[in-house]
Amino acid sequence: MGNAERECQKIFSNGDAYLGYFKGMLPHEKGKYTWSDGTVYEGDWEAGKMTGKGNIIWLSQAKYEGEFSGGYFHGFGTYIGSDGSVYKGSWKMNIQHGIGRKQYPNSDVYDGCWREGVRDGSGTYAWNSGNRYIGNWKKGNMSGRGVMKWFNGDVFDGFWLNGLRHGTGFYRFSDGSYYFGTWTKGLKDGPGTLYPSGSMHMSKRNLEEHECKRKKQLSYNFSKESGKSVIPKRSLSEKFSSSFMRGSIRLSRKNTTSLGDGDHHSNSARENLSHERSCAISHGIPDGQTEWTDDMTVACEREYIQGVLIKERVRNMSKLSRKSIHQFKFSNEVRNSSCMDIFDGQRSNYLMLGLQLGIRYTVGEITLVPMREVRSCDFGEQARIKMYFPRKGSQLTPTHHSMDFYWKDYCPMVFRKLRELFKLDAADYMMSICGGDGLKVLSSPGKSGSFFYISHDDKFVIKTLKTHELKVLLKMLPHYYDHVQAHDNTLITKFFGVHSIALGHRKKEHFVVTGNIFCTELRIHRRYDLKGSSHGRFTHKDDIDESTTLKDLDLKYEFYMDRSLRESLFSQLSLDSAFLESLQIIDYSLLLGLHFRAPEHLKSLLEPPHSLHNPERTTSVDGVISEGELLIPPKGLLLVTHEPTSVNTTPGPHIRGSSLKAYSIGNKEADLLLPGTGRLRVQLGVNMPAQATHKLAHDETDTSEVELFEVYDVILYLGVIDVLQEYNLKKKMECAFKSLKFDPITISAAEPKIYSKRFLSLIERIFPLHP
Repeated sequence: MGNAERECQKIFSNGDAYLGYFKGMLPHEKGKYTWSDGTVYEGDWEAGKMTGKGNIIWLSQAKYEGEFSGGYFHGFGTYIGSDGSVYKGSWKMNIQHGIGRKQYPNSDVYDGCWREGVRDGSGTYAWNSGNRYIGNWKKGNMSGRGVMKWFNGDVFDGFWLNGLRHGTGFYRFSDGSYYFGTWTKGLKDGPGTLYPSGSMHMSKRNLEEHECKRKKQLSYNFSKESGKSVIPKRSLSEKFSSSFMRGSIRLSRKNTTSLGDGDHHSNSARENLSHERSCAISHGIPDGQTEWTDDMTVACEREYIQGVLIKERVRNMSKLSRKSIHQFKFSNEVRNSSCMDIFDGQRSNYLMLGLQLGIRYTVGEITLVPMREVRSCDFGEQARIKMYFPRKGSQLTPTHHSMDFYWKDYCPMVFRKLRELFKLDAADYMMSICGGDGLKVLSSPGKSGSFFYISHDDKFVIKTLKTHELKVLLKMLPHYYDHVQAHDNTLITKFFGVHSIALGHRKKEHFVVTGNIFCTELRIHRRYDLKGSSHGRFTHKDDIDESTTLKDLDLKYEFYMDRSLRESLFSQLSLDSAFLESLQIIDYSLLLGLHFRAPEHLKSLLEPPHSLHNPERTTSVDGVISEGELLIPPKGLLLVTHEPTSVNTTPGPHIRGSSLKAYSIGNKEADLLLPGTGRLRVQLGVNMPAQATHKLAHDETDTSEVELFEVYDVILYLGVIDVLQEYNLKKKMECAFKSLKFDPITISAAEPKIYSKRFLSLIERIFPLHP
């Protein structure tokens, strides 16, 4: 038996017993240990720790058979709980981790990836009711892309978040009808199209081809948290060793019954399904018809807010354009990292890989430098890190699959300090941008010709810069740094890093990393880029969808908010515009995002569409007439006193500094309570509640598409963007004379002082004082 002594038996004063081989004073090689409570381990030992293969049986009849390491379940093994649950798969330090299959006491079965004791990765969950989910899981919940099939034949194929439908997808009903649309936390939210059973455009062949293409793209992950194993992380052998050296083994039985937690996912799944069919084909059937026929060529275009139907239009599909018919085949989704058509072929992939490699290298290097105060020498184009990344690697750089490239990181010490001021952890920053999930890219460049990458978790936007924009940014950086230090609530874009890449001997590409203002916990239903101008500031109706960024003339709302919140917003925007004016910056915008909340009192699911918009009706909430009287704060959104333990206070790339105080709660720091949803921290530009009044002109009314309500509860997200355009009168005059399209008024309006006044007048116009 190797170096072990001969087999012998030892009985301890507490009733425990060991029969097997020893090495010195410790069990080694083969042995059997019996605790006084009846728990038995038999198998391999190494220097007093259960290591190798073995099995352990508890008094409750729970048992484990498989691999051990250092006293932990570690490797491959099978655990049978006293409740009848069975897990067979990989373990890591007493926790299910890796690939494994678990059968629960109620006969539910999960087969897939585990991480730290919960389902995480790709996998399949089959309920005893007959429901089945195949797809992605995260922290025990269905999150990511996945397909759920219910026992009655209904199918949902799309995106999930924390066990609820969230994002784009389609729902196929057992009768053959389909709904293509978007969901937010389990509720229909946004535009969608319902195709009735037998629709010509939704033939069985077309749908099979569509589903086949989508299933090829599925990357898997999963639903409700299964309850972690409560086997202690302190190993059994660890207790054994310490007790043995004291002359008495006190290795007590550990009850592992909760490993078979018996999750009731079927209940969660049924909750997801509830109300789906009840509102599936409840509206929009043409007059005189009671059911859909096989040869019908109609479809219902709908729009929902938080599960409440607010618009519906029945259309003859033969008149629809091809674009309209296929609008929900995930065309609005940001595409993943292939980007083959964005620059010139494979070059886009190389740029993306270069960005990730360069940021990982320079952020890692600068993190090792002892923290110190920023100096004047840390600013300017010469304050940079330069590195060459050959494809084969070097002593300082890894091998990679991109082309050879040259990398520059501008003002690394300054941006390190800025990330610290923004309370951004360096490791989290690198994981978001440089993680294995890669970057995503917007499907088309902006008007300026810039391209935009987005981190896989949507926290960061990486934008290409023109050379003059790079120079403006580096020139303004010292002043920007001082402004951020003085005003932690600034609404100006957060800058996290500036870089350049040259692939081989090609032209350099400049990039800036910024925070994504719209990385929020709630869905953004409308987006606006506002400059306070009317010249060309509108979007053609045919080009508008939910992902479109609209302009000044498209905004039909005024926003009323709590007095103190409004004062804080005005104060900071005045400071920010004065700062930009001092730097001769022009042409910046207010980026505004709106999340609409469905009013609690809507009855659209119970009434036909034509009865919902009756000019003679007035709606009341708890006896308060809402027509003609604005409720600030809005009735459906509650401002309550801030409680740090009740809201997420983790800093993020879109989060501003301190919490805001609200007048309506006695000028105390505020949280936003969303009835039936949750509680959010109110900060400047983030989670700001307001009431939006829709200024709808009579001539805008369309009998085929009627706006049902003119007053909305909204949550605002905003920031100041496009701050890299420096005023240059000489250049403006040259453009004016060359093109003959500029008039003197346009040129004078470009002066920074006039621009800032125009910008602030825009703010006063869309955020008026409550009368």
